[in-house]
Amino acid sequence: MQANKIAAIVDEMVTPEVSGEAQDTAARLSALLRHVFLYDRGNQLRVIEESGLSMTQCKALLELGGLGEAGDPRQVSDLAETFGVSVPSMSRAVDALVKKKLVTRLEDPDDRRVRRVAITAKGKQLVDTLLVVRQAGMEAFAGSLSAAQRRKLDAAIDSLMDREDVAETYEHLKGVGPA
Repeated sequence: MQANKIAAIVDEMVTPEVSGEAQDTAARLSALLRHVFLYDRGNQLRVIEESGLSMTQCKALLELGGLGEAGDPRQVSDLAETFGVSVPSMSRAVDALVKKKLVTRLEDPDDRRVRRVAITAKGKQLVDTLLVVRQAGMEAFAGSLSAAQRRKLDAAIDSLMDREDVAETYEHLKGVGPA
């Protein structure tokens, strides 16, 4: 990524009106997420790396695989907007996913000029693998906590379940994990 694009992202994300308390919460949350993400020695990153997918391709595949709008076929422009990338960049990512047979392009039933992108069975299998690996890492981390730490973490998470976005993701993912 070019330096000016990185600077633009940073400028867009930095919000000086965030309180010191919120900044401290964010720093502690970042430390926790970093630790959890790497707790399993980076297995999720290893699966992504072994798949040969770029980050944009991986994000598009996860979105099409049901973590976004229930796995419905999407237009390339919608995917680009979701992830804040250009349409040509997302189009190249989708082209590579088509070549790997992870997604397919479909004609829109309402407008033949519109093409939609849908995940294939092979793509869904890769998404499921990524989810299982991530869940296994989370379970390993949760298993390393003392009972008191786990209760405190559960209480903190429970307090966020009234957020529709968090609750919806939880409902989708709660059955994911090693058998």
